[in-house]
Amino acid sequence: MIKNNLRDFIGTVIDSKYISADDVKKLQREILEDGIMSRIEAEALLALDRSLDADASWGPALTALVVDFMVWGMRPTGVVPGDDALWLTTALDVGGPTETAMNIVYAILDETQHVHAALLDFIMRGRQHARLQSLAA
Repeated sequence: MIKNNLRDFIGTVIDSKYISADDVKKLQREILEDGIMSRIEAEALLALDRSLDADASWGPALTALVVDFMVWGMRPTGVVPGDDALWLTTALDVGGPTETAMNIVYAILDETQHVHAALLDFIMRGRQHARLQSLAA
């Protein structure tokens, strides 16, 4: 379930078609001051990342929120087990791996004691996707 204030935030940024620096500050300080609380909230924010243009502060803020949720907000802490890794990589891979999605997975690798192979596979697919995009350009 998504909190009402997060739902309102999502509606506001969708209407404006842009996530501003002020929006990012409000999200961090007022709406998700305690972090992401559910997969549904994470999925909603990841959908915004794929759908809207955003201030440069959005990517790092979203990365920090998702990493905190995955590594420290779920049990066991400090690891990302198989089911969680598979869910996350599926959520990140919708529409192809974005720069923010890649940064999220790299940051999780930096903070965890153990990760499931699905996260490593996601990185490899993301690198391959980037290579193919650069060759096509």
